[in-house]
Amino acid sequence: MLEPGPGMGFFTLPLAELVGGSGRVIAVDVQPKMIEALERRAAKAGVADRIDARVTSPKTMGISDLEGKVDFTLAFAMVHEFPDAGHFFAEVAQASKPKARVLLAEPRGHVGKEAFAAELAVAATTGLEVIEHPTIRRSQTALLFKKPDF
Repeated sequence: MLEPGPGMGFFTLPLAELVGGSGRVIAVDVQPKMIEALERRAAKAGVADRIDARVTSPKTMGISDLEGKVDFTLAFAMVHEFPDAGHFFAEVAQASKPKARVLLAEPRGHVGKEAFAAELAVAATTGLEVIEHPTIRRSQTALLFKKPDF
């Protein structure tokens, strides 16, 4: 699993529980202090061995080593903060296995309908297709599917 912008790990720790001992959650964040806090919390929760926490830059997530290996990405309330949504989705698509899923959720208070539609349009250019819009309170959402032939 890939989790860009995990902060202190609100979702990361439950994801690490979910993947089990043989799975991995790759958490990438631009803020070293957030990654440090995530690592402390993961150690305390006993799941540090399941989390690959990485400090990245605002321009790239630095995940080229994951090409074709990721089966699920959680992009929760962070794509609108990435300087280039096209580059973000291109990196996610490249890291994703064929038929991988991406859950995109953006806060309604920060991202309007037009901006969210623009994010989805950019995602489509990278082979990520909307398959449904799950309900998450106060969020605009899309579950994306990586086309196998893209």
